[in-house]
Amino acid sequence: MKYECVYLKTYDGVRAARADIGRYIDWFNAHRGHSSLDGLTPLEAYLNLLPTSQEAA
Repeated sequence: MKYECVYLKTYDGVRAARADIGRYIDWFNAHRGHSSLDGLTPLEAYLNLLPTSQEAA
């Protein structure tokens, strides 16, 4: 995160930094595929681990 987001920008204050870092974390977890997860996002990988309604019954 530091090399892809934080170190590349100059923020006007803590509020701007927190907002930008929050957007980056959301993007990282929901939209960026990870090679260690076979191209899935962390959110997709997590949702794939949840039992389906048939498995839970």
